[in-house]
Amino acid sequence: MGSIDESTSSPVAFNYFGKAQSTFKPPLIANENAYLGDIASSDKIDSTSPITSGFYRLEKGTPLVYHYTYHEMKIILEGSFDISDEAGNKVHAVSGDVFYFPKGAKITFTTEDYGLAFYTGARKEGAA
Repeated sequence: MGSIDESTSSPVAFNYFGKAQSTFKPPLIANENAYLGDIASSDKIDSTSPITSGFYRLEKGTPLVYHYTYHEMKIILEGSFDISDEAGNKVHAVSGDVFYFPKGAKITFTTEDYGLAFYTGARKEGAA
C-alpha cells in the first residue's frame, strides 16, 4: 500500500469530504446534461505529478465525447452509462464498474436516465 517517510518532521493530515457523493453538486461543463466537479487535488503540494478527483454526472440527452489528455480511473456509483471508444469497445456500465481511460483515448458517454461516477485523474485541478 503506502510507505512511511521517516524524514518528514511534522505530521501530514488527510482531507475528509463527508457525504460528498450525496451533497456535492458538480457544475455543468458541456451541453445541457454533463456535469463535472473536482473535489480534491494534489497539484498545490505536488505540481510535477498531480492527481485530481471528483464527480462526473451525465443526464439523459446529448452524448458527451471526451478526448483524454491525461490518464484517469473512474468508478460508477449510481445509475448507468453506455461507454464506447474509437477502438470499438462498448460497455453498459453500472454501479461498481471500474474503468481506466488512458491518455489519448476518445470516449463517448451516454445514458438512458442518469449516471454518477467518481474519478481520479493524473492532472491539475480544473484541467479537465
